[in-house]
Amino acid sequence: MVFSSTLLENAVNEFAKLPGIGKKTALRLVLHLIKQNEKEVRFFSESIAKMRAEIKFCSRCHNISDKELCNICSNTLRKQEILCVVETIRDVIAIESTQQFNGIYHVLGGIISPLDGVGPEQLQIDSLIERVQLEKCNEIIFALSPTIQGDTTIYYISKKLKGVPVKITTIARGIAFGGELEFADEMTLAKSISNRIPVENYIVTGS
Repeated sequence: MVFSSTLLENAVNEFAKLPGIGKKTALRLVLHLIKQNEKEVRFFSESIAKMRAEIKFCSRCHNISDKELCNICSNTLRKQEILCVVETIRDVIAIESTQQFNGIYHVLGGIISPLDGVGPEQLQIDSLIERVQLEKCNEIIFALSPTIQGDTTIYYISKKLKGVPVKITTIARGIAFGGELEFADEMTLAKSISNRIPVENYIVTGS
């Protein structure tokens, strides 16, 4: 791809670094911005820069937040005693889109995957165990992607919580095994949360 402007080329190259964005799509985005007035483009760039500089992670659940506690954790209308454990922030967004869950979350930041060099110490597992022990938690719902790695993570955390008086469940197998949670349609995900099953049954029959 040949450019008549170094400024244009540099902008296209930066957009092309984004996941799922090729050079042609990056060029289309940059040309769109060129058509906008300078004020709109400045607001766009300043919003991105401000987001990156000021974004925080919730000190309680590790979700993205503007403050020390995210809007979900600080919402007193949500069921603080029901804790949904997810892999990534994208999974929080996916579940929230179903409007079927009114509890709170804990973002692990990934799942146990030895082949990828990801062990329990790289994840927010210790903080999860601490939360369950300190907070008045009645139920933990594992909403991890139904993969071998996801099952391994559920099994590991369940063993760590052995003896802790809390109900442990997982979303039903409405999500196909090997699938990614964030790509499930909202109806399937909502039914999986509503029809959650005890983890001990899941580990025996689902894995």
